[in-house]
Amino acid sequence: MELEFAGEVWFWRGPSPFHFVTVPDQHCGQLAEVAGQVSYGWGMIPVAARIGGTRWTTSLFPRDGGYVVPVKDKVRRAEGIEVGDVVTILLIVDAR
Repeated sequence: MELEFAGEVWFWRGPSPFHFVTVPDQHCGQLAEVAGQVSYGWGMIPVAARIGGTRWTTSLFPRDGGYVVPVKDKVRRAEGIEVGDVVTILLIVDAR
């Protein structure tokens, strides 16, 4: 399954601060359908992701009935991304 969408980068100041993009609601149903086949626990969904020319692997985190994409610092630096920027993300979920 491939999903592509645009979203705003936001910062979470938790015990492990990180940057995220929220997956739009219209894609969350599709992700929930395959979650049972690919999740390795806690509802996390492993994906390959791309913003611009930068690719990485990560896992979608379940949040408030939807999902968020963690955006690693190396990705943000490579693509010049700041909090509040709107980015286009390609996600590839392998639902074997």
